[in-house]
Amino acid sequence: MSEYQYYEFLAVDRPLTAVEQAEVRQLSTRARITATSFTNEYHWGNFRGSPEQMMRRYYDAHLYLANWGTHRIMLRLPRALLNPKIAGQYCADGQVSISTARESVILDLTSEDEAGEWVEGAEDSLSAIVGVRSELAAGDLRPLYLAWLSAYGAWERDEDAFADESEDDMEPPVPAGLVSLTAPQRALADFLRLDSVLLEVAAEASPALPEARDDARALTAHIAELPVSDKDRLLLLVARDQAARARMELLRGLCGAPDDQRGSRPRRTVAELLDTAAARRQQHEQRVAAMAADQQALREQERAAARQKRLDDLARDPDSAWAAAERLIDTKLQAQYDAAVTLLKDLCELAQREDQAQAFARRFTALREAHLRKPSLIARFDRAGLTV
Repeated sequence: MSEYQYYEFLAVDRPLTAVEQAEVRQLSTRARITATSFTNEYHWGNFRGSPEQMMRRYYDAHLYLANWGTHRIMLRLPRALLNPKIAGQYCADGQVSISTARESVILDLTSEDEAGEWVEGAEDSLSAIVGVRSELAAGDLRPLYLAWLSAYGAWERDEDAFADESEDDMEPPVPAGLVSLTAPQRALADFLRLDSVLLEVAAEASPALPEARDDARALTAHIAELPVSDKDRLLLLVARDQAARARMELLRGLCGAPDDQRGSRPRRTVAELLDTAAARRQQHEQRVAAMAADQQALREQERAAARQKRLDDLARDPDSAWAAAERLIDTKLQAQYDAAVTLLKDLCELAQREDQAQAFARRFTALREAHLRKPSLIARFDRAGLTV
């Protein structure tokens, strides 16, 4: 398989101007560029631009993947909506990192799996994932925890992913709602290859989210209480074609921090999470193996019962079965030879069951000798173990 790389960027808060589109066009003559997106793929060569710089200057979301196992997501948010210190608690060396610009925080989330299979349709993931950006802006830290958990989950498939002492690292604050991920969060977890059993273990320390309410009166009251300077700033964002950012800031101010108890929850070490997940995965595999063995035993019992019923039916009139075998042989057709052999094997087993093996041997010897000039039939007898 030849090398393959896919790049996609999205402008969410505001579209690019014509000048900005011309600037990114200088980085790639083949890219598909609109006011809100930049998409390109490479089967040879490399992208001349810097994803980090493009995120700082133009775009709010970026997806990259390569056929050697790299999956990467970058998200840019206003610093006013994502505290770099809080986000920094979820960093994992080389796989979850943050950088800051004057007004922005950029998250960089990576998953590596050189030995993994190619994920069909992964190029279409950004549209499904980009919603986590608004969730982070609203104070929902589940996407960051998922990225951290995915990073350490890679240790199970790559023993060199982290140093041994990282086993004693404590998990970051556990956000609520890990048992009920949103669709964008589920898409992010899948793209970052987060193991479902590891997520199940981590979610045991995560309480349910409080029921969300769409309270129009509360929103009206919140807007009424905003200082004039804040209203002017939000209106200016709308006038500058940044309505999405204005909405995020307005709703964040209304909702506040939805999970201010996360820091007080019990936290586990990396080793505890991975070991518990491994033990649970082994238990699941044992249960599956036991169920498969039970099903196999049941099938064997059913086959044995069916076999005994067939022999019982033959026992009522074995002479008719011998005559049927003769008729099948007389057709001189290969398929009928096979049917005759099957019938004779049943008669042989019936004779052994009824302590009539010698009688069967005499009758079969006579039948075999009568058809010695049929080598194809004789070969079938031999393969079936029907010998004199």
